[in-house]
Amino acid sequence: MQHLIKNPIIPGFYPDPSICRVGSDFYLVCSSFEAYPGIPVFHSKDLANWEQIGYAMTKENGFHVDANTYAGGVMAPTIRWHRGTFYIINCNFADRGNFIITAKDPAGPWSAPHWLDDVPGIDASFFFDGDKCFVMGTGDVVKHPDGSFERGIWAAEYDIENFRLLGEPTTIWDSALRNAASPEAPHLYKIGGYYYLMIAEGGTEHYHAVTVARSKSVLGWYEGNPANPVMTHRHFGFDCPIANVGHADFVDTPEGNWYAVMLASRTIEGIYKNLGRETYICPVLWERDWPVFSPRTGRIEWEYPADGSLPWTEYEPEPPRDGFDSQELPLYWSFWGTPYDDFWRIENSRLYLKCLPHGIAEDLKPFGGPKQTGDSISLLGRRQRQINFDAALSMEFTPEGAEAAGFIVLQASNHQLRVERAVAGEPSLRTDSVWECPRQPAGTQVLRLVLSTCDFDLMPFMPGFTSKTNTTVLAEVPWDSHTTIIRLQAVGEHYTFTYGADESHLLPLAEDVDGKRINPEKVGGMVGTMLAMFATGNRTESENEAAFDWFEYWEK
Repeated sequence: MQHLIKNPIIPGFYPDPSICRVGSDFYLVCSSFEAYPGIPVFHSKDLANWEQIGYAMTKENGFHVDANTYAGGVMAPTIRWHRGTFYIINCNFADRGNFIITAKDPAGPWSAPHWLDDVPGIDASFFFDGDKCFVMGTGDVVKHPDGSFERGIWAAEYDIENFRLLGEPTTIWDSALRNAASPEAPHLYKIGGYYYLMIAEGGTEHYHAVTVARSKSVLGWYEGNPANPVMTHRHFGFDCPIANVGHADFVDTPEGNWYAVMLASRTIEGIYKNLGRETYICPVLWERDWPVFSPRTGRIEWEYPADGSLPWTEYEPEPPRDGFDSQELPLYWSFWGTPYDDFWRIENSRLYLKCLPHGIAEDLKPFGGPKQTGDSISLLGRRQRQINFDAALSMEFTPEGAEAAGFIVLQASNHQLRVERAVAGEPSLRTDSVWECPRQPAGTQVLRLVLSTCDFDLMPFMPGFTSKTNTTVLAEVPWDSHTTIIRLQAVGEHYTFTYGADESHLLPLAEDVDGKRINPEKVGGMVGTMLAMFATGNRTESENEAAFDWFEYWEK
């Protein structure tokens, strides 16, 4: 039987993959942005089947990330193994920037961050060459005769024992295209008689690409591959079902076969990227000392024949329903921001979320502000991993005042759809909310469907960032049952919400809701959709809790 590697190998919001092999085991890490815990770690024996084995960043080793835009925080990790130790280098935009953590076991525990105050720029990476270590990164390092600078790649020798640079950064390459947008995500390798530098350029959206250069000297100027870009889908047009291909990392098998993992996005209706950037793979051949990605097609295919030299090893799939029967949360659950406050617990096979003061769609803050360590969001979610799906939950909750709790479809920059139990007329909504449905009398116990969107011209990491959050109520019905079942059926961008007191008698709340309203092109594909439970006091102190009996997620 011929087994197949099916793309994406890790579906859903798992971007910026980096991979390494230790013996016959493959390990892969991804960006987590503002999700907590941070930096998920995966393991595979065959490059086709992957299991999550842990997270590299938690409160136990000092991980801080703010809940703000959902697209900030931790991005672009690199994992490498050297002489018995695993290393991850990464940047945390919610903390002090670039850092390195180490572990003997990739499942953890990982060390506290070694902050790299002398390593500038973004997308830092490293490379071990015998006894030497080199760090590389991205910055405005390519100098023109007129004294101006453009973006490029730098590298420097690094003291990995004492976590400090051993020399001044040296500019080693600019990009494959003249004045290319966003040359970044550098990785170095020594293969045969050359050092190879692989980067991403073109920006992480539609024009994303993988390019390669080589040199006989690790710090020498690198010559670009005449075939660059070696992988991109930008020439297939905007309706290509796999888009944004880039940000790659090489790995070889024990038998000497080569592969590259990279990020890409599945599109819905040719534009929308609800799933964010996911992890893909393709085979690589070496010809005339240059890599050939996905030989004979030059594009990422939905499937490839599995490598017969690797032992086919399947793992238990994630269960559709979590009944919260264990005190430990499965690894597929994530919080939004570091959960500093004591707001959640599992008891008697129920998950309890406290109505914390933090609202669920508060105004966005520019990046780089003070760390928020006592203003958590009471939310727990799991990633959308397929285009079509059903999700549902069972909740016991009766709100008072401004309190609200329920189910949320969370995207970046305050783009969200949420079904919430609330009290009509109480300050659980913005005063400038727009109503597209009849309003219930003040004081009525209600169930409502709320749309949040956000207007902004600049990204939050740009100087001068401002934004305006908009709230639209799409449906509101009287509902005083203490038990509420909420179900979402999603077919592409068409969402249907139903509700009831038990699973067998669900009523329509809103049919054929337009999912494009929370996935506009300006939101992009940096992060993917989170399906979550939440509870909030909406800026009021509360001891009330929402009890969730189960949460269900079915892929179609």
